[in-house]
Amino acid sequence: MPRTFAVTFDYLCPFARNAHEHVVEGLRDGADWDVTFVPYSLAQGHVEEGQPDVWDHDDPNAASGVLALQVGLAVRDHEPERFLDVHERLFAARHDEGHDLKDRAVVRAVLEAGGLEADEILRIVDDGGALKTLRQEHQDAVAEHHVWGVPTFIAGGRAVFVRFLDRPEGDGSTARARIEPTVDLVADAPMLHEFKQTNLTI
Repeated sequence: MPRTFAVTFDYLCPFARNAHEHVVEGLRDGADWDVTFVPYSLAQGHVEEGQPDVWDHDDPNAASGVLALQVGLAVRDHEPERFLDVHERLFAARHDEGHDLKDRAVVRAVLEAGGLEADEILRIVDDGGALKTLRQEHQDAVAEHHVWGVPTFIAGGRAVFVRFLDRPEGDGSTARARIEPTVDLVADAPMLHEFKQTNLTI
C-alpha cells in the first residue's frame, strides 16, 4: 500500500521549497507515495478581515505568488507528466535565482525550460480556469483542515505544519528519510500535537 498524503504549497516560502524538493526527489527515486499537491495562497492567508479576497481583485496576479500558483496548477492538471519538473523550477526561480514570480517573463521561462508550450499554459491562466481552481482548493484546505500555512502535510484526517531545514540535494534516500516518518507521524500519532525544536541548530 502506498503512503497517501497531501502537501500544501506556495512558491513564495523557502520551507515549502525544502519540503517539496524532498517530495519530488522521493517520487523520482521511485518512492511508493500517492501525493496530492494542494495550493495555499500566502497572499490570501494574509488578507486582513474585511478586505477583499485576493481572487476578487481586478488583477489577482498583482498579488505575490498568485500567478505562479496558477501556472503550477495549470501544469498539474493539464500536463501532469511535466508537473514535478515545473514545480521544482518555480521554487528555484524564486529562492535560488531570486526572480519575481509576478513577472510573466519569469514564469514563461520556467515553462519553456520544462519543455512546455508556455502560451498554452498561460492561456489557461488568462481564461480564469486556474484561478478558479486555486480559489476552490485553497478554501477547501482551510475549511476542511484549518490550513493556515505551507508546507502543511495532510494524512489520516490530520493536517500538520512541518518545516525541514535541509534540502535533498538530489539524494532520494535523504528525501525518503524526511518524508516517510513525517507522514507516518501525521497519520499515526494523533496524540502528538506539538513537536518543535527550540532553535535552528542541527
